[in-house]
Amino acid sequence: MKEFSYQKFSKNDFYEKLNSRLVDMSNIEPGQHVVDLACGTGSVTQLILKRIRGAKDSAVTAIDNSSTSLKQAMEELNDVKDAAIKFIQSHVEPLSELLKDSVDAIFFCNAIHYVSDKNLFFIEVSKTLKPGGEFVFNTSFFEGGQPPETLGFYRKWMLKSRRLLRNKYGLSVNKADSKVESRNHLNPEEYRNLLELHNLRVVKQKIDEVPVPVEGWEDISQFEDFISGTMPGVPLDKASDVLKETVREIYDEMGIEFLTRNWLEVVAVKI
Repeated sequence: MKEFSYQKFSKNDFYEKLNSRLVDMSNIEPGQHVVDLACGTGSVTQLILKRIRGAKDSAVTAIDNSSTSLKQAMEELNDVKDAAIKFIQSHVEPLSELLKDSVDAIFFCNAIHYVSDKNLFFIEVSKTLKPGGEFVFNTSFFEGGQPPETLGFYRKWMLKSRRLLRNKYGLSVNKADSKVESRNHLNPEEYRNLLELHNLRVVKQKIDEVPVPVEGWEDISQFEDFISGTMPGVPLDKASDVLKETVREIYDEMGIEFLTRNWLEVVAVKI
């Protein structure tokens, strides 16, 4: 049975560089305890380990709700000997209940948009961080993630995909099954205000303009959460098939090699 995991997308060169830049925005160092939320298959966990490994007390707690992703992460990180790694299968919302002690930093890469009640979540983050600890996150799902000149691409892609879905498989999307959390987008100022409400002072915030090749869209079209978000109620294999086929057609029609997507990057410090 095919697995519709995040792994292939996470290996894209542009995505690895994007997350590497985010980790470099932080002040993590050897000897610290760092949490990687929604760790997926461990690509960001590896970046964190490069920064903190080697000291006696260096530790990473990697949390994800997917047993498949955690298994892949464990395999990827199996050879790490100079830092303690703990894996926890869980949703991220009950964060303070998952960790016995406060931590030095929390990373949350490209998944904060799935959290429906960000107010309660930031309370959990604030409770879990040590004073001076960092909360570091990025997301491309925010108000401003899609430059206005790219909106036509998304409309074409969804129209073409749904037309092909009907013609090829006799299927249509079921909007009643739609996951709405990732569409409740905040803008950068709303994120700042909400963070600072919970003693998380934003010290760095930037928007990274990222050119995404067609392979990036093809690979994200093999990830279950993206598929079910764009094609709710459709079998994953068929939805993935039409998304991949149509996105390459649209790149060819538009005569483009890359499409810009914006990522919001934030570092906030517990005060």
